[in-house]
Amino acid sequence: MAGTTGPVIVVVLAILAIWYIAAVSLNAKFQIEIYERANQVDVPFSQLVTDTLAQERPVLPAPHQVIAEMWDTTVNKKITSKRSLVYHTGITLSSTLLGFLIGTTLGILLAVGIVHSRVLDKSMMPWVISSQTIPILAIAPMIIVVLNAVGISGLLPKAMISTYLSFFPVTVGMVKGLRSPEVIHMDLMHTYSATRWQAFWKLRLPYAVPYLFTSMKIGMAASLVGAIVGELPTGAVAGLGARLLAGSYYGQTVQIWSALLMAALLAGALVALIGVIEKQTLKYMGMDR
Repeated sequence: MAGTTGPVIVVVLAILAIWYIAAVSLNAKFQIEIYERANQVDVPFSQLVTDTLAQERPVLPAPHQVIAEMWDTTVNKKITSKRSLVYHTGITLSSTLLGFLIGTTLGILLAVGIVHSRVLDKSMMPWVISSQTIPILAIAPMIIVVLNAVGISGLLPKAMISTYLSFFPVTVGMVKGLRSPEVIHMDLMHTYSATRWQAFWKLRLPYAVPYLFTSMKIGMAASLVGAIVGELPTGAVAGLGARLLAGSYYGQTVQIWSALLMAALLAGALVALIGVIEKQTLKYMGMDR
């Protein structure tokens, strides 16, 4: 553990250093203009750096500004408050989990059908792949409008966008996993006169479980992206997407970056949770690695 902690700390410190340098560089021009309007000359470089990292609406906020904003909107605000980042995270999380659940279920069913049916393999798989060539920013408003036209609004339209992004990695991963048993193993099942159903449960599915969890991690991250994107065309007033939208409207870059960092932390936590479930599942199956 100690051997892996050191490089991680070095990388984090390097990122913070680059972030601070970039913040000073990008914000210095505006700060110099402020000095010129105030007829301030010969401003020490140390003061320039300090003022640059303390602007109310910087081009690039410094890390401590983002952390301070996150602390204020998570600890100092009630969870039920519309200004609480926890409240907005909960809204996005609900549509993320619903979309991920639907997408994972759909992906598994499609994968099973594709593996066991040559017709589905030849007809469905190309459409599954080509569906991902459509930009999500183009299809998201279409999904929202169509569902609203038939009286479906609220959580489900955003969840459908998450489903659209999350089902693909699960489908591809499961197809790969279900086809991963070696020919000799399949021949052995045939020697035992195993039915297709028995071969699926006893051989294909255990082989596919590691692939499933790997694809679920990708699908979870994609589902979160879909939920955030789904909040943008609706003009939503709640959710991390709404925070990003409001921040862009009013030039609140610190708010934008705090929402982005919260989304990254949420994605990391969800993927880590899947990793824990994966470890326990593989251990239960005697496949702990």
